[in-house]
Amino acid sequence: MKNYIFTILLCLIFTSCKKELSFDNEAFEEKSTIPCKNDCPNIIIEVPIAKNKKIVADSINKKVFAVIKDILYFGDDSTQVNDYKSLTKAFIASYEEMHKKFPHDTFGWEGKVTGNIEFESDQVLNIKLDHYTFTGGAHGYQGFRSLLFDKKNGKTIFNDQLFKNEKEFKAFAEKEFRAKYKIPQKANINATGLMFENDQFQLPQNIFYTSEGLLLYYNSYEAASYADGPKEILFPYEKVAKYLKFR
Repeated sequence: MKNYIFTILLCLIFTSCKKELSFDNEAFEEKSTIPCKNDCPNIIIEVPIAKNKKIVADSINKKVFAVIKDILYFGDDSTQVNDYKSLTKAFIASYEEMHKKFPHDTFGWEGKVTGNIEFESDQVLNIKLDHYTFTGGAHGYQGFRSLLFDKKNGKTIFNDQLFKNEKEFKAFAEKEFRAKYKIPQKANINATGLMFENDQFQLPQNIFYTSEGLLLYYNSYEAASYADGPKEILFPYEKVAKYLKFR
């Protein structure tokens, strides 16, 4: 009888564990078949795939794929691109089509996206995408994307949903940003050469939850020129807890 009860308990524990959201890292890669000597076109996607809790996992996986597709897809008809394998093939196909039209001017295309779990709590899941693309020109483009999810249901948390009062947090963040980058409080936000649209401070498109605190991250061109690079400011959680809805 004891052995029977013990077996049932083990089954219940195993079933419970199987229902916990988990992730497996998967990689997808494609290379051009057009002969080349060096800088051969290639694309690599490494991404965490959510498992187990189907509804939650599907919501997360669909959002992550949609964002990566937006970064890497250059074609006209995206209806046939519905998974990572077809996305990598489409990237190389775009290169090869361009190469046929301009064989002496098209070379070295590259795409790379690496995703990882940046932060995870009972409430919040933050997936960070480190992406780089080069499709010609003087240089490629590298940046970070923050994807925030409600851990309970897998739904996307948008930046304006993060704060109890976004206006109050924005005012606080601007004061701290000015102090870090030595911009006088009464001066124009672009007085030192920044490039905020309409000369007004804005929160960045990407906000990260990290182990050290809440990170505001401005990719190149978002608040400064490519030459000046990205801008960022990190707030310890104890300093911003009163503004946040999620922890």
